[in-house]
Formats: sequence, C-alpha cells, structure tokens
Amino acid sequence: MKDLNYQLSKLCRDNRDGGFSTQATRSRLLDLIANQLQTLGFRRMQSTSLKPKHVDALLGKWREQGISTGTLKNRLSALRWWAKKINKESIIARDNSVYGVGKRECVTKESKAQELNEKKLSEISDPYVKLSIRLQAAFGLRREESIKFSPSYAIQDDHIKLRASWTKGGRARTVPITNEQQRQLLEEVKASARGGSLIPPHLNYVKQLHRYERQIRGAGLSRLHGLRHEYAQQRYFELTGWVCPVRGGLPSKELNPAQRMLDYEARTLFSNELGHARVEIAAVYLGR
Repeated sequence: MKDLNYQLSKLCRDNRDGGFSTQATRSRLLDLIANQLQTLGFRRMQSTSLKPKHVDALLGKWREQGISTGTLKNRLSALRWWAKKINKESIIARDNSVYGVGKRECVTKESKAQELNEKKLSEISDPYVKLSIRLQAAFGLRREESIKFSPSYAIQDDHIKLRASWTKGGRARTVPITNEQQRQLLEEVKASARGGSLIPPHLNYVKQLHRYERQIRGAGLSRLHGLRHEYAQQRYFELTGWVCPVRGGLPSKELNPAQRMLDYEARTLFSNELGHARVEIAAVYLGR
C-alpha cells in the first residue's frame, strides 16, 4: 500500500465520523483520490501534504472524466473531511459554486429506472446479498436498509417498518405490502435470517457491505439505485392509474384539477415511503 493510501486509511480508522455506510464510502473515496493523485504526478504525498493545487488537479481530472454533479459533490465532501482532520479547512472553499459545481438536477428528463436482471442476479452466490437486492427491487429500499433488514422487527401485517438506524438521515418509516410477490419474498427473507438480519451472524455491516459490493461487481450488476426508480414509477402508476411523465405520461401542468390533486397526493405518499422529507424529490424519479 502506498504511503498516502495507508495514512488516509488510518485517518479514517482513527476518526469514525458518521454511520458505518458513511465511513465506508468516505474511506473508499479517499483511497480513490490517493490513487488519482499518484497518477497526476504527486508521488510522495503525506496525509498532511494536501494543498489547493491538489484540489485543482483533481477537479480538472474529474471534469475530463465527465463526473456527475452528485459524484463531484461527494468527492469534494471527502476532501473537506480530509482537510478538516489535518487542520487545513481553509484550502478548500466551502461553497461548491466556487469550483463551478452547480446544484443537482431535481427534475429528471429521462427515466433512470432499472428492472432487476434475473440472469445476473442468479450469478450472485451469497444468499444474503441476493435477498438484499431483491428487497431493493420489491420495496424501493436503499442499499444499507436492505442489508440491515431484520424481518422479526420489520415485517408487519400489511407493511414493513424500517428502523431509524437503518435509514439515510435517521428517518424511520413504513412501506406498504401491496402484492403477493412481496409477501413471498418476505417469507424467504424470514426463513434465511433465522431471527437475525441479512448480515450473516459472523460478520458486521461493513464486512457484509464489502461482500455485497464484490458480489454485484462479479455479477456485472451496476447502478442498482435504478431499482428504486423502477419501484417509484410503478408505485406512482398504482396510485394514479397513469404512467409518470418520464415514461411518456402527461406532465403535471397538463393534468386536469382532479388529476393534479391525485398526482400531488401520490407524489407525497411515495416520497414518504422512499424516505424523502420533501415531495419535490419525487420529480427526480418521475419527472414533472
């Protein structure tokens, strides 16, 4: 391991800010950043060596790669965390607009929905990982929620409930059970978990997350957040009776008053089911 990679890894181990998923993501991003700094010609860096020229060089590389706004923000956040831990916060601007990084697009123009590829799913060897992926598709769960899913707590008569400690932002929520396929899946999860969660008894969350990531890479699965988009779009159809704008349905401004009210109610309901505090986020999944 290169010196910088090792030192940043140690910095993460010594400063466990945030939840397990946040820590794992930060560690992975900083490892990537250390490798990229090496390829950019900064070959003898230490963790305390970070300077504005390194930030500028990284931003230049990321722009060449066409990195999305959301990904740029995440990487800048990791850099700010690094700078803060070495008492050099001032070398990175607090406002992303200084670097020409704008706001995320809050209205999608094309569908990002992705149906579960059963052939690739069959190549997943870990039964816990496979069930986690199926839960993502069936209930629109985030990755962490699907890994930490504990059926003895979550499964209720007509809904599942998610602990605050499983969710992004610490917002506990419920998701309805609306069809027999979901019920059958929950029975499989219950049988496999044996009173526990979808983390094997001999592993912790971080180790199971790493196993999950290795398994989906090996199976050629990617962008599984698209399963959440697919769930949202199908849920919108269930609640309204028509397809969402991003799938060719009428935009909100062309709906009649009764339809517009139903559209708003559906967006509000499934935004809560997905764990979003603002109904405007629905436009990311559905269009407007």
